[in-house]
Amino acid sequence: MPKRVDHAERRTEIAEALVRIAGRRGLHAVGMRDVAAEADVSLRLVQYYFETKEKLLLFGLQHLTRRFGERVATRIKDTADSPGPRATIEALLNAALPTDEESRTFHFVYTSYAMLAVNDPALAAQPFIRDPDAAEDAVTELLLRAQEADLLRPGVDPRLEAAGLLAMSAGLGTGILVGQRSAESAVAVLDHTLDRIFRDGGHGLLARPTDE
Repeated sequence: MPKRVDHAERRTEIAEALVRIAGRRGLHAVGMRDVAAEADVSLRLVQYYFETKEKLLLFGLQHLTRRFGERVATRIKDTADSPGPRATIEALLNAALPTDEESRTFHFVYTSYAMLAVNDPALAAQPFIRDPDAAEDAVTELLLRAQEADLLRPGVDPRLEAAGLLAMSAGLGTGILVGQRSAESAVAVLDHTLDRIFRDGGHGLLARPTDE
């Protein structure tokens, strides 16, 4: 009896191959033939599952985002049994900093996709670019919760601060990647900004990342 193929698992294996190559060389240097070789499958099989490079890249990014979500959930769980808004935000922002191989790959590939989309209408039209930023919505919701609990300083705009925090985290992450600053320096900048947003206290019990 022929072995039953798990199509979801096969698609995930191909996406993992894409992420591995992109993490080493950048998305601009990745072709479907490269991904097939990395996944040890035929080019025809990659084309069967994804049809075009754009669809492959989008699925790979979605897979990477799911992995990032799991990473954040683990960081939050390790923080405390019932972490408050600040501790949860710290977990999300710190998890995105490229301080180990997994987070470096996430930041590098995510940024590579955005850069490719600047000059590629097909990529720019994908949901990753068009849809609202889920991370911004999540941080905004956390800040709104903190505001309702009177944990924020007067005059704080949760939506604007959420956008600023995420943009700052992305920029700091790039700085770490290129050697402009250390992980400790990036965390200090984020802490300083959160101190400006939150009232005294409310610090999350997070272990600080270290350079690796």
